[in-house]
Parts: sequence; structure tokens; C-alpha cells
Amino acid sequence: MMSSRLVYYATLRICTRYVRGSVSRSAIGTRRDFSAEAKAIVFETNGKPLDVLKLHTFPLPDVTDDTILVKFLASPINPADINQVEGVYPTKPPFLTEVISSTTPLAIGGNEGAVEILEVGKSVTQFKPGDRAIMRHTLFGTWRTHAIANVSDLTKVPFPSSDITAVQAATASVNPTTAYRMLTDFVEMKDGDWFIQTAANSGVGRAAIQLGRLWGLRSINVVRDREDIDDLKRDLQSLGATKVVTEDEIKDKGFRNTIKEWIGDREIKLGLNCTGGESTTNIARQLGTGGHLVTYGGMARKPVTVPVSLFIFKDIHLHGYWLTRWSDSHPDEKEQIVNEILGLLKAGELKDVPVDEVVWTADMSDQERLDAFKHGVEKYINGSRGRKQVLAHK
Repeated sequence: MMSSRLVYYATLRICTRYVRGSVSRSAIGTRRDFSAEAKAIVFETNGKPLDVLKLHTFPLPDVTDDTILVKFLASPINPADINQVEGVYPTKPPFLTEVISSTTPLAIGGNEGAVEILEVGKSVTQFKPGDRAIMRHTLFGTWRTHAIANVSDLTKVPFPSSDITAVQAATASVNPTTAYRMLTDFVEMKDGDWFIQTAANSGVGRAAIQLGRLWGLRSINVVRDREDIDDLKRDLQSLGATKVVTEDEIKDKGFRNTIKEWIGDREIKLGLNCTGGESTTNIARQLGTGGHLVTYGGMARKPVTVPVSLFIFKDIHLHGYWLTRWSDSHPDEKEQIVNEILGLLKAGELKDVPVDEVVWTADMSDQERLDAFKHGVEKYINGSRGRKQVLAHK
């Protein structure tokens, strides 16, 4: 008889060939008799990501009647993920021990991701092997290779990989959804209405430009000045930006006359802010009477400062928006919006954010995986020029 260790590795080889498509699903069935390994980016304590992130390998438990084995395909590195590692974000990932075979509590980073279903328990009817899904809630820990999930953790991707890539699926539930909700939740925007936003070349900014174009809205998009500013302006205009201006231009008092020429007899009804500091003050000054300024981020790490006169004489309204709170209390509505966004991506009506892939391959060592991931984090920290870093499993 074969030893249990030999049976384990023989079965593991079959499973690997199955994942690569060389063995039919019927050859695997719906249950395993081995424990596969997962690799994850974890942290033991909060701190600077490049200092505290490390790679952890641990065995996965068997699939039970109502659980699902998933393989991660792509997982973004989002600002909120980095803030959670630093310990400065309102929600905290769980620190685990027994579940990930660690004597020291460890947290797995990442909130957004796309997975492929490898195996389902016999009581699971909502998914089957080969389906793709995205995370239904935050705090799952998506910077990993594999996981055991529950049905409630996942939302099925309704389109095949030929229509929607793994990276598109993995990046659809945060940035575009944030833009969607902010353009619809705070003020009624009608055809031809104007909004203004900071960091217009960010993931949310690019999504807001395109959704605005599809909905007949006009936008003024503020970006930082740079050497290739003309190229950036053309890029955003190709997405549907009505006007693109730099922070230096928008703070010039004389530039208000230019904006008045653009908008005519209309007023700017909505401002979207993810920076803080002077840039936010400058877009607040452009809002019309009764306008709404919505803050969803603070990339400049400076407070939102608004002159008293704007409250008294223009009756502007300030709001904060946190997608996590809305998503966790409206999971079904979020699923509908994400599916709508995926449909727009499939139709070519919405272009996904430019990405740099942090590639993990099966033959990489643990150190190579960790080095590649930290390089992606470093690019994010140093400013990736509007490009999202995404962990991609090849």
C-alpha cells in the first residue's frame, strides 16, 4: 500500500493538473481526501507594510458539506488594505491562529479579490467547480493563493473569463461601485449637470468620469501637475472627461471665470474629494448654491478645510462616504451594482483602471513571492501614477 504521504502528493498532482485543465472535473468529484496548502501575505503586528508583511504557508482543512474550496485569481492592493496593515483603518482584519496553523496570531491582508471555485460541499447548490466569484464582504483576507469559504462569502461572476478578465472582476467591487454610489446618493443629477472631483486619475476618479459620460453628466477633473500632464489630460478626455485641470490652475482665482464660461447658466452640484487640504478647499469654492461635497478619502493626509462663507452664503453641504459601511448593510444591492458594472466592462462601455500585475507563479519560492509582493506595495507607496497594483496568480 502507498503511504499516506505518497497518497497526498499523488492526489495533489492530480488536483494541480485539474486546475490547469488537463483532467476533467468528473475525475476529481466534489470532495478531497487530502489537505492542500495555501500561501498568504500576513502581518503579526501593525506597522509599515514593508517592515511587517511576511509570507505564511499553512494547510487547508477538508471541504465540509457546506463549504467551498477556492483558488484566488487576482487580488488588488487598495489604500484601505495598506491602512489596515498600518493599523489606522476603522475596520480590523481578524488575527488567526489555529485556522492558519500558527502559534502566533496573524492577519491575512486584502479585502477585494476574484476566485475560481475548485470544490464544493455536497450541500452547496449556489456554486459549482469552474465558477468564478468575488468577495461579498470585506475582511476575508484576499492576499493568498487558496481558501475555504462559505456561500455567504462569495458573489458569483455572471460572465465567463472570455468576457471579463480576472483582474476586471477583482477590481469591480470597490472603485467603480464607490463612484456609482456617490454620483447617485447625495444629489439628484440630471442630464447636463456638472460635478467636480479631485484625484481624477485615481480608480474612483476614472470610474466617475466614465459613469458620468454614460449618464449624460459633465465633469471638471482636477489632477496634480506633472511632466506628462498633456498625455494625462488626453487619457482622461478619452474616457469622457469634459474638462481636465491641474491643482495649480484650479487655485488661481482668475480661473473661476474660465469655469463660468464652461458651465454657462448651470451650477456645479456635486464635488468628490479623496485628497483633503488645499485641493479640497479649491473644489469646494467652485460648488454652486446648495452644492454637496462628498469626501471618500484623504490621500494628502490633511483636513478638509472649507471657508465659513461657503456655508453661510452658498449653503453647501459636506458629507463623508465609506463604501464598506454601505456594502456590509446592502449586500444584495451591491451585487446588483457590481453586476451592472461588469456588464458595462463586458460591453466596452467602461474601461478598467490601468494595472501593474504582481505576478505569482507556481514555481516561485516563498522569498520570491514575498519580494514580488513587497515590490508592488513599494510602487503603491511611492505613487504608481494612477496604476493599481494587483496580485495575479499565473
